[in-house]
Amino acid sequence: MRSFASDNNSGVHPLVMEALAKANADHALGYGDDPWTAEAANRVREAFGSECLPLFVFNGTGSNVVALGLMTRPYHSILCAETAHIYVDECGAPVKMTGCQIRPVQTPDGKLTPELIQPYLHGFGDQHHSQPRAVYVSQCTEMGTVYTADELRRLVDFAHQHGMYVHVDGARIANACAALGLSLRELTADCGVDVLTFGGTKNGLMMGECVVIFNKEMQAEARFVRKQSAQLASKMRYLSCQFTAYLTDGLWLRNARHANAMAIRLYEGLRELPGVRFTQRVESNQLFLTMPRAAIDELLRSYFFYFWNEEADEIRFVTSFDTTEADVDELLAKCCRLLCNRS
Repeated sequence: MRSFASDNNSGVHPLVMEALAKANADHALGYGDDPWTAEAANRVREAFGSECLPLFVFNGTGSNVVALGLMTRPYHSILCAETAHIYVDECGAPVKMTGCQIRPVQTPDGKLTPELIQPYLHGFGDQHHSQPRAVYVSQCTEMGTVYTADELRRLVDFAHQHGMYVHVDGARIANACAALGLSLRELTADCGVDVLTFGGTKNGLMMGECVVIFNKEMQAEARFVRKQSAQLASKMRYLSCQFTAYLTDGLWLRNARHANAMAIRLYEGLRELPGVRFTQRVESNQLFLTMPRAAIDELLRSYFFYFWNEEADEIRFVTSFDTTEADVDELLAKCCRLLCNRS
């Protein structure tokens, strides 16, 4: 059954699978001292800038823990949107691993701004209060919205002016770049971001993420933080080789563009149907909408997807690099039968 629940549910791109098969040859030194990891690190530096430090890790939660661990001490606080992955979906791992307090900020669309953060910037130097130190940003956000380069740069500049760092969780950064027509570097290093989680699992990889460290002051201790966070893979080549395939001939961008295009196709069909109301702008590969509960319950018999706010009958559809036009059209036809017959 084809799923619109999450791009985590999609398969592995054939070129990535081919890279994994090629890496599975003979023996190789462990812990990243292998030619596949060296090649992948070079590809990451080509994409983001020669002075960055790429560190490959197992998964998204682990990459966030490593990134935030580089920025903070246990007496610090981390600011994020109230919908942020580190606050909602990581079972308290960032709190446990960093010891920091997480301060959720209410946002209308999942995007932080200097104005929204400002009220939380107090208690500096007061030993009774956690000290604000890190700002966590999702790109794309959990609401499917996208920070423009100007919005991100303004937020980074504001954080730096207050002695804080910015971590971008780029689990879907490829979709953001595709939406904005920008390169990976233009939407990260050029905006002054300190650390990025460069994700690929939602866009054609089997597993693994890459923590890209731009802030030179954090690079010296980064490998120790990765090891202590249980994110150092012994057979590193199976993580890193995927990123070489991902960053070759624009595979990352082609996959993201296709996923975004399928989201737009789905959006254009759904918005014409009676009873459908979109709750967020469709800017990437995620759609948030409401429709009559009876139609949702019937759809769930044929498709797997998530409620975002069950009380409000708000659901989320997500398209993937391997979503086809036929997949979208089949879902639209089903929705039309359920909704048009009611009108």
